[in-house]
Amino acid sequence: MRIHILCITKRPRGWVADASEEYLKRLRGQIDIVVHDISPQKRASKTAQLEKEAERLSHLVPERACMVALDERGDMWSTEQLSKKLNTWRHEYADVACIIGGAEGLAPGIQSGADYRWSLSRLTLPHQLARVILAEQLYRGWSLLHNHPYHRA
Repeated sequence: MRIHILCITKRPRGWVADASEEYLKRLRGQIDIVVHDISPQKRASKTAQLEKEAERLSHLVPERACMVALDERGDMWSTEQLSKKLNTWRHEYADVACIIGGAEGLAPGIQSGADYRWSLSRLTLPHQLARVILAEQLYRGWSLLHNHPYHRA
């Protein structure tokens, strides 16, 4: 299975790159991880901006991939639920695309076209912090799936 992390963001700040890379490197060798940073669009309207970002995102999502849109209004999963989803995904999909929107969020078409809408929190998180939390939770869910001592709950 290959997990694609697609982020609408300017170049990640140093602490974001360091923190997310720490968890992603722990996963490498077990899961293929691909991270794509897509520069935010500056348009006259929010709608035009989101549509242009959605177009750029759609070119990076592999055909027949499982799409997971990160959205504060999505479903909240426990670590155990995420671990079960990771197990299902690795048997059903070659690719899983986790999509983090920018400051304006994600276009309605991305949200409605996603197989899952996942909320990391009911709080609105800065997209760069969401990237770190996503990386850590993927690692934690994978650790639980493989009885690794990282997850102790």
